[in-house]
Amino acid sequence: MLWDGKALGLKFENEGTIEQPKVSLSVWSEEALAPIFLNSLSKEINYRYNLPLDLTEFNNRFKDDIQLGPSINKWRGMRPSNYSSLYEFLIIAIVLQNASVRRSVYMMKSLFENYGTPVYYDSKELYCFWQPGSLSGVSEQELRGLKIGYRAKFIKGITEAFATGRIDENQLRKKTLEEQRQALLGLYGIGPASVGYILFYVFHHWGELNHISPWEQKIYSKLFFNKEPDEPVSVEELLKFCDSRFGEYKMLAVHYIWEDLFWKRKYEEVAWLEKLIRL
Repeated sequence: MLWDGKALGLKFENEGTIEQPKVSLSVWSEEALAPIFLNSLSKEINYRYNLPLDLTEFNNRFKDDIQLGPSINKWRGMRPSNYSSLYEFLIIAIVLQNASVRRSVYMMKSLFENYGTPVYYDSKELYCFWQPGSLSGVSEQELRGLKIGYRAKFIKGITEAFATGRIDENQLRKKTLEEQRQALLGLYGIGPASVGYILFYVFHHWGELNHISPWEQKIYSKLFFNKEPDEPVSVEELLKFCDSRFGEYKMLAVHYIWEDLFWKRKYEEVAWLEKLIRL
């Protein structure tokens, strides 16, 4: 994790139970870290990982739902987590645009290897993101040389917005939902789909589901209507379904069902899903 200009190695370990959860955090750094720094890091991790989130109302409301109930029971306590800063999340969103998972992985790897900071700790070798300012002097042509295509222009535009202070994540956290939405839509190359993810994962709006990409449309059609991916239900019908069934928790509900599906895929083949992932 890159925090306050320092590249850090983090290790999370479970030291509790479902009833009394407890997580320990170990931090590696090239230099000694002051208590005030560690305190700010702890607060940021609490925010990004949603550790204070109370899911009682959500659990009680949907515990008997025929599809969501089993997921809640299986994953009780699960909350949406965003490991990245807003800038980092936006870069990932751009790399995911109009690309297969395999292609996105390739582009992200290329960016890290050229601009990220490798960190070695606890027998691991991982990458930290770059600071926006460090990418300001990189030309669009140089980025295109990494085979990321048109996304180079988007990355340059977003980097400039953060490097110049036009977008400040901490200030944006204090804004209303609509103010956040408009600020994000004002970023070059960021559309409604990416904004929806950001408002949910980064700014914690649990009902933010107003756009469904063609890829998700196929998956949701299979999950909620058992329709084959090549004959998906319309986006309008899917949105109406999620709104009527899950209300102000619709994106959180979809998150639970989505995560449950991909956990299942980790241990057994889900043939129809494999055709859509193409990793």
